[in-house]
Amino acid sequence: MNAMTAMDKPTMTLGHQAVLQALPLAEPRAERVPERDVQPSVDRKAEFEANKLSKRLHRQVGQAIADFQMIGAGDKVMVCLSGGKDSYALLDILINLRERAPVRFDLVAVNLDQKQPGFPAEVLPNYLKSRGVPFHIEEQDTYSIVKKHIPEGQTMCSLCSRLRRGILYRVAGELGATRIALGHHRDDMVVTMLMNMFFGGRLKGMPAKLASDDGRHVVIRPLAYVAETDLERWAAIRQFPIIPCTLCGSQDNLQRVQVKKMLREWERQYPGRSDNMLRAMAHVTPSHLLDRNLFPFTTLEATGVPDPQGDVAFDADDPCGPTGPSPGAGATQLLQPLQHLSRQPAPQIPLEEQA
Repeated sequence: MNAMTAMDKPTMTLGHQAVLQALPLAEPRAERVPERDVQPSVDRKAEFEANKLSKRLHRQVGQAIADFQMIGAGDKVMVCLSGGKDSYALLDILINLRERAPVRFDLVAVNLDQKQPGFPAEVLPNYLKSRGVPFHIEEQDTYSIVKKHIPEGQTMCSLCSRLRRGILYRVAGELGATRIALGHHRDDMVVTMLMNMFFGGRLKGMPAKLASDDGRHVVIRPLAYVAETDLERWAAIRQFPIIPCTLCGSQDNLQRVQVKKMLREWERQYPGRSDNMLRAMAHVTPSHLLDRNLFPFTTLEATGVPDPQGDVAFDADDPCGPTGPSPGAGATQLLQPLQHLSRQPAPQIPLEEQA
């Protein structure tokens, strides 16, 4: 059986049921526009687009949760909140899905205060109190450690992530969390696969669900199907109080940043390219790669029995057609299995209630 068939045949569990029954979102406060300045047609279009985005985000998160069985009854989900758009969106959507989920689970938000200079320590506690979410702020001066051991101009991500990971695992144990939810999205997963191919010589991505390094926790990425551009739009609509990172956010020369720019350019020229790559990560054919640990090449012999899934199956619909902006029939067919992510109801967002 293909190891990734869960994406093709999801089980109706928490993710699907929660999406179908989710409550309207609590809107952040905003300045009311004087009636004389309102442009009805513009407002209606903005509301329509916001509702469409809300449906897509909640559906995709619910789908990922269901496909990979990320959350079950009685789980305590520790949502790692950095102050960036991705983790804000993750917490925001999980709060809403939890309200009507068919199983009971708890949320606790955790922020690691790394003692970066100028970090606004009051922003996250104020936001979390306004959302009514239990939270824990862990104060650890990892910033000084990273700056001390990494020379100026070199990549800080490796040491910084190792320090954060160890601290978060410890905190998860102290809080009794059974799931650690991270805010990595579709683009992060595709970029990670490309980086491992380009710079590491490995066909390895970023899993939607895995056991932690110490074997004590389950790490989940509910935003696995979500595009970063959608998260950027959602952050603007929801007016999250974004806190910039002075470590990762200041390194424009990182290989990850360059690969992400390349992916964005591909997506601009050929829309759907990122979804195709994500789908490829869930449809692996070991017999057509070179890993002898995954397929018994050394003992392979002709059997004389036709194989309906053999090479001939790859000739029926060749996706490598013209290279223009419009996908051909093959590319369109590859995209069809992803369309289930946009067919289920989710909360409506009346923008006029933001005041």
